Amino acid sequence: MKVADAMTRGEEVVTVSLPGTRDDVLEYLQERGFSSVPVVKETDEGTKYRGLISREDLIEHPDEDQLAVLVREVPTASAADDLEAVAATMVAEGARRIPVVDGDAIEGILTVTDVVRAIARGDIDGETEVGDVAARDVNTTYVDVPLHIVEREIFYANVPYAVVLDDEASLAGIVTEVDIIEVARVVEGEAGTGDSVANQDDEWMWEGIKAVGNRYIPTRNVEIPAEPVSKFMTDDLVSVATRVTAKDAAQTMIREDIEQIPLVSGDELIGVVRDINLLEALYE
Repeated sequence: MKVADAMTRGEEVVTVSLPGTRDDVLEYLQERGFSSVPVVKETDEGTKYRGLISREDLIEHPDEDQLAVLVREVPTASAADDLEAVAATMVAEGARRIPVVDGDAIEGILTVTDVVRAIARGDIDGETEVGDVAARDVNTTYVDVPLHIVEREIFYANVPYAVVLDDEASLAGIVTEVDIIEVARVVEGEAGTGDSVANQDDEWMWEGIKAVGNRYIPTRNVEIPAEPVSKFMTDDLVSVATRVTAKDAAQTMIREDIEQIPLVSGDELIGVVRDINLLEALYE
């Protein structure tokens, strides 16, 4: 299978043009929920691809306004490249999105979710059992731990989730960075923000969360509720067993709109399958 068969095509890809400002990018990242936007430049020879700007770039450089400074080079692919080979690059480079270019022209963009969809459809090999690729080191917490402590546990573990255990050390739920950000609120000096709850469109989110690789975590000016994590976790859990195929796990991720699934043996938690693990399964 080729990259062209899985990518989001150029006519559907939103771009921003040089010269420009961070506000041009924020319009798409905030209002449309995009995680990154390719940057192009109009020349006498046509529209030329110049790089990518993501949420991470805006968060890491809050005082920089010019796109020319914010734009960065990232791995690229061509539409004719083998999809599994590009998936291997995504894993190796820790890149969740790769622009697809032809010379200087952008033809589309390929994301981890695009590859997971291809696995779910059976377009590429998905017969590897998830037990062979799942992460066996699992970040866990306890149901009564305050959410602001769980946020720190997630930060120090450098993963985007925490599996929640009950009094019997059994699987009770899961909480993700997204769950935490959704109930966090900004605190600016003594004024604070009352009882308002932030959402993805609130402007403070761009200064109130910090990028760590491809992840986002609240910074010190964000207040996290001190109530038990059990109040915020997802307890209607989907889990998979070791013999489940990558294809079946991919279908579950797409259907449930999730990026990680607990791996169980009977009632015992033994690992976590993340979306990136399914890409690793392509060359197991």
